[in-house]
Amino acid sequence: MKKMKKTSNKIVLIGAGAVGTTFLFSAISQGIAEEYGIIDINTEGAFGNKLDLEDSLGSLPSNAKISSGGYELVSSADIVVITAGRPQKPGETRLEMVADNAKIMKSIANEIKSKNFNGITIIASNPVDVMTTVYQKITGFNDKKVISSSCTLDTSRLKLELAKIFKVSPAEFGAFVIGEHGDSSVSTLAHGTIKGIPMNKYYDEYDLTVKKQNDIHERVKRKAYEIINRKSSTFYGIGTALAEISKAILRNEKKIFATGALLSGEYGQEGVYAGIPCVIGKQGIRKTLEFPLSKSEKARFDKSIKILKEATKIALEAIV
Repeated sequence: MKKMKKTSNKIVLIGAGAVGTTFLFSAISQGIAEEYGIIDINTEGAFGNKLDLEDSLGSLPSNAKISSGGYELVSSADIVVITAGRPQKPGETRLEMVADNAKIMKSIANEIKSKNFNGITIIASNPVDVMTTVYQKITGFNDKKVISSSCTLDTSRLKLELAKIFKVSPAEFGAFVIGEHGDSSVSTLAHGTIKGIPMNKYYDEYDLTVKKQNDIHERVKRKAYEIINRKSSTFYGIGTALAEISKAILRNEKKIFATGALLSGEYGQEGVYAGIPCVIGKQGIRKTLEFPLSKSEKARFDKSIKILKEATKIALEAIV
């Protein structure tokens, strides 16, 4: 029997909590895909979200098909987005969630692998770079088709902070947050640009001393804790970031994000996922780029990778 040609794009979400459902609503609102699937350990909740999201279609320029069910949904998916895992508690670092979420990720990875999934995986479960390393090792999938959301949101936060200072649109800044999506992340301010113009040319004018640059990064790094302390969880920022990455894949946009890639020599590091500039298109990570770092930034990046490697070791030991 002749195999029928696929005629629509399909995204499947695993983990229908606040992050996952915010991502789905953002994607549906933008008409990113024609078909969506929802998988969650709470099957009734997944079906309820299916019904609720379906109700939005009458008010949106979208005619998407939305379904819920088991892992059979992933076999025909173009993209699987994983947000499953226990939530981050107030005052808890992302790395403190390692063992619990590694066990959840192992189960998900084995289920997806058993369904012969051949698409692209985007992971946002925390600690995200560690969980993505675990997932890729368990599935054995092509690492270019396994993407960590990593520092995508952190980079947006950095650009927003810079926009407040320079009074320029966030989109005009060429700067990234790299390394761990967490406390050891690094903001690339030494060689940042505004539409190609070196940002440091204006540091004196705006009195951006080294201390004030460090303060900018501290605000970026601590923002998630600020949100969690006030409303228990973050989801709008990461949900829309996941939608943007998904759109770049399905539209083959070749956009650059600070997503997590499996390091294979970038900045002299290898073996774990970490946030670095990545060109994202229909095949996943088309290319990784190395944004120039100062000596201090490189030292901090190396420290961040060391922390990620230690956490990954704990994660892998937890699932043996």
